Amino acid sequence: MGFFDFFAKNKSGNVAKDRLKLLLVSDRANCSPEIMEAIKNDIIKVISKYMDVDTEALDIQITQTQSEDGKEVVPALFANIPIKDIKNGNPNK
Repeated sequence: MGFFDFFAKNKSGNVAKDRLKLLLVSDRANCSPEIMEAIKNDIIKVISKYMDVDTEALDIQITQTQSEDGKEVVPALFANIPIKDIKNGNPNK
């Protein structure tokens, strides 16, 4: 093990962190973690047809924002999806 390997995050730690984040997001959205995971997987599946995405760095959050009329607070989905490359050609192939 090298010097910098000591400071590298372990895989299980990242998985636990992602699960906790997903749990917190699903709580804010008032839906189950399973539904949030399905949403995340569907987003990745659709975008992956057109782009190579960094699924490890993907961040999906549900926050509260003002409605268009400004009279109420509504949930909003924000997704930060790092793109590695744009695919060329027909996405259906």
